[in-house]
Amino acid sequence: MNTSVSASWVEKAWQQGASRTIQNAKRIKDTFPHTSVQGMYDSNDPEWWTAGFWPGLLWLVHRDAPESEAAAELRRIADSCERQLEDCLRDPDSVDHDLGFIWLLSGIASYRQMGSEEGRRRGMLAANLLAARFHVRGEFIRAWNFSSSTMDTRGVAIIDSMMNLPLLYWASEQSGDPRFRWLAEAHADTVAREFVRADGSICHVVEFDPYTGQKLREHGGQGHAPGSAWARGTAWALHGFALSFRYTGEARYLETAERAADFFLAMLGEDIVPVWDFRAPTEHRAAWDSSAAAIAASGLLELAKLSPRGQIYAAAGERIVRGLYEHFSAGKSAAEEGLIMKGTVHYPEGRGINVPIIYGDYFYMEALAKLRGSEGLF
Repeated sequence: MNTSVSASWVEKAWQQGASRTIQNAKRIKDTFPHTSVQGMYDSNDPEWWTAGFWPGLLWLVHRDAPESEAAAELRRIADSCERQLEDCLRDPDSVDHDLGFIWLLSGIASYRQMGSEEGRRRGMLAANLLAARFHVRGEFIRAWNFSSSTMDTRGVAIIDSMMNLPLLYWASEQSGDPRFRWLAEAHADTVAREFVRADGSICHVVEFDPYTGQKLREHGGQGHAPGSAWARGTAWALHGFALSFRYTGEARYLETAERAADFFLAMLGEDIVPVWDFRAPTEHRAAWDSSAAAIAASGLLELAKLSPRGQIYAAAGERIVRGLYEHFSAGKSAAEEGLIMKGTVHYPEGRGINVPIIYGDYFYMEALAKLRGSEGLF
C-alpha cells in the first residue's frame, strides 16, 4: 500500500471494483464486453479492438489474490478468452494496430503472472504482426484495414497507437532483438511530430500518402472536427508517451507526455470527468467521458514516477480517481455491471453516449492498483 495515499477510500474502491468484477464474471464469462446497455454489458466479437480489456480486468483482480477460490475461476475465464483471441491472429483482416491492447492484457499478462509459455508465444506472434504494419517511408504503424470514403486508410495512423507500443518494447526485451524497439521509437517520433500540437492538444487521426509517407491531412476522427481536442485522445497520448519514456528512457517522450498531461489538466480544471471533446461547441457538450478520466489518471500516476514534477501529477491522478469513485462509480447497485458511469464511445456517430465502457473500467482499476502500490499491465 502506498502510505502517502489514504488507505481507507482506495481500499474500499478497489474491493468494490474487485467484487463487482468477480460477480460480473459469473454472467459475462468468456465473452467480450464493450459497453453496458441498460445495466448489462454487451458481447462483441473477439476481433473487436476492445477484446483484451475484459481478460485484462480479470488478470488485475486475479493478481491481487491469486490463491483465492475466485482467482481460479477468473484465470479459467481469461485463459478461454485468450484461446479465442489467438484465432484472430490467423486472419489478416482481423489484425490491426490494436494488438497491444489485446495481448498485453491477455497472453502477456498470463505469462507475467503464471509463467504461461503459450501466453508468451502468442504475445511474440502478436508483436511480429504489429511490427509488420510499419510503413517504412512514413515511419508509422498503419491503424486500420477497412476502406473508407473519407480517407485512404492505407496511410492512416491514430493516437490510440501509442498505447500499443509497449507490445513492441516487451518483444525487444524478451527476444533481445532491438528491431522491435526501433520500430516503436520511429513510430513514437512520428506521432510526436505530426499529432501533438504546440499547445499540447492532440489530433486523433492523421492521413499520410500511402506511397510517399508524407503527411496529407488531419481528420477529426472521434473528436468534433479537425483541430479539436478529443479528450480520450489526449489521455491516450499522455499515458502512451509516459510508457514510451519508461521503456526507453528517451527524454523527448517524457517532455511530450508532460505537454499532453498539462493540456489535459488545464482543460479539465476542477472537474473530474471531461466533456468528450475539450473544444466541442456548446450544443455538443452534453456527453462526458469517464474513460478518458480513468486513462488519464492511470497515465498521470505513471508519469508521477518518472517526472521531476511527479508530485503534481500524482496529486492530480489521485484526485481524479477519488472523484471517479465518489461521484461516478456504480457503487453497490445490483442494477449496473459497469464500474464507472458516464463514458462516451463515439459521439460523432452517436454510439455509446454516457454509458459504462469496459476500457474505462479497466483503467479505473489499473489506477487504483497503482495507488495501492502495484503496477499496470502495460
